[in-house]
This record gives sequence, structure tokens and C-alpha cells, in this order.
Amino acid sequence: MKLPVIKHLTQFIEENDQDYLVETIAVLEHLTELESLKDEELDVIAELISNMYGALEVQKEIKAGKDKKTAMNDFMKRVLGSIDK
Repeated sequence: MKLPVIKHLTQFIEENDQDYLVETIAVLEHLTELESLKDEELDVIAELISNMYGALEVQKEIKAGKDKKTAMNDFMKRVLGSIDK
């Protein structure tokens, strides 16, 4: 996950609607079922999907009342904490 990408996607959600990301995730997840994709291509798609899910999580925290910076930092702490386990 890349914080600048998540930040950019969060901005997109604020300016548009999170439904765009939800639908894009559905399309990308469907693409992963294509057997002819190379591992590198799957890795890129997976990275995009994880960043989009991250942006949706950050947006959820913002809607719950956190400011954008705190929501982003808290999300990344959770991600890093789960990697350390």
C-alpha cells in the first residue's frame, strides 16, 4: 500500500463518490480470474485493489468524524501493525 495513492483516491472519493471505487474494485477483482494474466500483472492489480480498499477505509474514518490526516495515519498504523504480527 502506498500512502500517496490512498491519499489521492481519498480525495477522489471526496470530490465524486465512493461508488466509483467500489465498482472499479469489482471490475479489477473480476480481471484477476483471467488465467492468461502474468504474475507481474496480477501484482499490479492487487496493489491497486488494496490501495482502493485502503482509501475506502480512510473515508469511513473521515465520515465517522476523524480529520483526514489522523484517519490516514491511523490506517497506516493498523496496516503496519498487522504486518508486524
